[in-house]
Amino acid sequence: MVKSSHFLLLTLLLSIHCLMNYCSSADINTDRSSLLAFKSQITSDPQTILTKNWSTEAGACSWIGVTCDFLLNRVTQLNISNMGLVGTIPPEIGNLSSLVSLDMNDNSFHGHLPISIFNMSNLEVLSLRNNSLSSSLPLDMCIHNLDKLKILRISYNEMYGNIPSSLEQCSQLEYLSLYNNKFDGIVPRELGNLTKLQTLNIGANKLTGPVPKELGRLVNLWELQLKDNILINGSIPKEIGNMTSLSYLRLSNNTLSGTIPKEIGNLKHLRELWLHDNNLNGPIPSAIGNMSELDYLVLPHNKLIGEIPSSICDLRLLTLLHLADNHLEGQIPKCLGNFNSSLLALNLGGNQITALQSAFAKGCSLQALILYGNKLEGITHSLINCQRLESIDFGDNEIRGAFPFWMETFPQLRVLILKSNKLNGTMLEASKTDHPFPKLQVLDISRNAFVGSLPDRYFKNFEGMIDAKDNLTRVEKDRLQTYLDLDVILKGLDLELKRLLDTFTMIDLSSNRFSGNIPVSIGNLNSLRYLNLSSNTLTGEIPASLGNISIIESLDLSWNRLSGKIPSDLTGLTFLSKLNLSMNNLVGPIPQSKQFSTFQNDSYIGNSGLCGVPLAKQCETTDGKPVFPLEDDDDESGFIDGFGWRSVVLGYGCGFVVGIGVGYMIIRSARPKWLVEFFFGVGYSNSKMKRRNRAKATRRKR
Repeated sequence: MVKSSHFLLLTLLLSIHCLMNYCSSADINTDRSSLLAFKSQITSDPQTILTKNWSTEAGACSWIGVTCDFLLNRVTQLNISNMGLVGTIPPEIGNLSSLVSLDMNDNSFHGHLPISIFNMSNLEVLSLRNNSLSSSLPLDMCIHNLDKLKILRISYNEMYGNIPSSLEQCSQLEYLSLYNNKFDGIVPRELGNLTKLQTLNIGANKLTGPVPKELGRLVNLWELQLKDNILINGSIPKEIGNMTSLSYLRLSNNTLSGTIPKEIGNLKHLRELWLHDNNLNGPIPSAIGNMSELDYLVLPHNKLIGEIPSSICDLRLLTLLHLADNHLEGQIPKCLGNFNSSLLALNLGGNQITALQSAFAKGCSLQALILYGNKLEGITHSLINCQRLESIDFGDNEIRGAFPFWMETFPQLRVLILKSNKLNGTMLEASKTDHPFPKLQVLDISRNAFVGSLPDRYFKNFEGMIDAKDNLTRVEKDRLQTYLDLDVILKGLDLELKRLLDTFTMIDLSSNRFSGNIPVSIGNLNSLRYLNLSSNTLTGEIPASLGNISIIESLDLSWNRLSGKIPSDLTGLTFLSKLNLSMNNLVGPIPQSKQFSTFQNDSYIGNSGLCGVPLAKQCETTDGKPVFPLEDDDDESGFIDGFGWRSVVLGYGCGFVVGIGVGYMIIRSARPKWLVEFFFGVGYSNSKMKRRNRAKATRRKR
């Protein structure tokens, strides 16, 4: 009897509800017709979800992605995200007047966004991320409806026009992301009236003008992203210090100028501060030390001056400190060596720092230390306590003395760059370990003053260059990708390498005073991709064992005193895209193969004893006759393609230069595409447009 009473009461309530809301079968039929109109605009349904499931024989409330409120007898949620759908959004979508949530993320919808969407008065969630929608937003989009909207996500599309100032009237907004579109105009100061807003992400657009000080009113904001707009300018408003709930602040890759306001120290809950690639000047404010929860401090590629404030040592949770390419000077604070449990990456490259005074204690967690392009004269031996180091770059400093053999014991070291210093002596010190540099994959000690024989014992033990495998986990690769810039000389060019793949390998010993033969053992490094031994005084023949390095892409042995013939074994190097054997004493015919036919004269210039294609000098048989008929060369047999190599050398200056520029130009156009993805990189190329295009391709979930 009680159950019957409950049933009658429920029936009565439903009846009253239907009467009050004019409930009828026409309501759901209207929604059903709207959804069928939407389905008709789908041109591709790779998973055949809508094709098979959205059938006229079944009720709309049973369709996949459709949720109904049975009290209202209306569709209230539509979630067709990540179905690979292609098509346009018809205006009939606006007839779903009871819709609370519309989620079309991660499809390929294109064309205009119908105005009718912005007339849905019950809508709380509008999420259209990662499509190809191309239209502007209505300037009055929040004036008449959308007063219940909490989430607006239209990131990763091709939307354009101004960001409507009327957004301030969507007073319930908590999440606003228009990231990676083509919006232009200024950042509306009216956004500062969205007091409930927790996330504001309008980065990677074409916005101009200053950062509105009114944004300082967003005291509940958790994340602010204005990065990658290029033309956002002016100073960082001091009012930003009022946003005390902020955890993530990203204003990078713009044209901001002026100083970093000391008020930024009020953001005591900030975890990540990204201000790189701007025109910020002045000193780093000591108030940064107040951000006790800071994890990432990323300020490279600005014009910051002065010393690194000692207050930075109060940031006990700091994982990444990246201050590269500024005008910082003085000494690195000693206390940085005490960040045993937190600091994983330290990049202070491209400044005017004179000393690394930090004494790194045992238990040091540092994994990457990048100090290229400073005025350092030595390397602290206390780094021996940082046994987790994976990348070390002390290139382009004034470091003197012998090679740091004590680094052989680092079990995880994969990158060692000491190029362009004043290091000297030999590389022949007796090994103190059975397996020196067990994981090393990049060794660059070019442009120093090393003498003696090449380090044969290293070539025999570089296990990281023998059968190299991509053994990093996905998590490790994602972590390493966020780290540091890495500069090396590659194929004769200075390149900023953004991410070092786990299988990339390189040895550059060029521009030293190494002598003697090239060790046969170098042929054991069968996973080596780039080898540069140019500009030394190496003698003897080119070892045939180089033919064992089957995946090598660049081989430079130029400007030495090598003799003998070019080994025919090299013709099997099918990945070789750059070969430079110029300025040696090589003789005999140039080996002929499909791969060798791609190399031009400048690969061989300065070897008067060489003959054969591509040189004009033809090879002769034992009877003195040429192997191939000679073309008319005006009797200039001592010239290569009309230019004697001595004349070419004189043309470059005072009888001696390092390398041949023409050969490098060939490499500029031939470098592999995969090279741009590298191991340690915050991802901050000096070319802002390239970085912005890469960000668009990444399609992160924002």
